[in-house]
Amino acid sequence: MATMNISLPDEMKAFVEAQVKSGLYANASDFFRDAIRDRMWTREALLEALVEGEKSGIDDLSPREAFEEFLKANP
Repeated sequence: MATMNISLPDEMKAFVEAQVKSGLYANASDFFRDAIRDRMWTREALLEALVEGEKSGIDDLSPREAFEEFLKANP
């Protein structure tokens, strides 16, 4: 496993430390791995939805309605 050093503003560092202290994460690395996995999944789901939408053709939904449907399907 690779090592990476990052710099954070004090407020973000305190947030990460609070998450670890709460017991949700064993350490800061666990927190960041989880955050990155979440970001990767969200990005991938959005790209898949865009491709699916492009293939489906024209829809009667407004962009806002379509986005709200996406959010319901991908909580």
